[in-house]
Amino acid sequence: MTLFISNSSDDAIYFQIENQIKNQILTGELVSGTPLPSMRVLAKDLRVSVITVQKAYENLSREGFITTGVGRGTFVSDIKESVLKEKNLSLVEESVKDAAGKAKRGGIGKEEVIALFEKHFESEVVNDNSRNKES
Repeated sequence: MTLFISNSSDDAIYFQIENQIKNQILTGELVSGTPLPSMRVLAKDLRVSVITVQKAYENLSREGFITTGVGRGTFVSDIKESVLKEKNLSLVEESVKDAAGKAKRGGIGKEEVIALFEKHFESEVVNDNSRNKES
């Protein structure tokens, strides 16, 4: 698991940690049962406070992304495929809403946006297929 923290970001450090772990789970980079570093180890690696990592882990646990057991450690939760799809759909909806607002403010029509979406969607399908062949 690789995390990057930006001190110049508008997002709080705990939020950066939380979002990066969440995204790695949603994309399948971190699968069910994968152990996560202890709060102390991750805090030391990222050079942040243990309290910062604790807040990120608590939020991830509350949302059902990770489970923590005293003496056992912290692991990626077993998340059902339907729940993963729902969470991914929510992220896509946020991005689409943001893109629609930017397009409207920029005077870009719906047809142009749909064409851009289709272009990028198709290129992602091609990229996914080429990644699968390499495996």
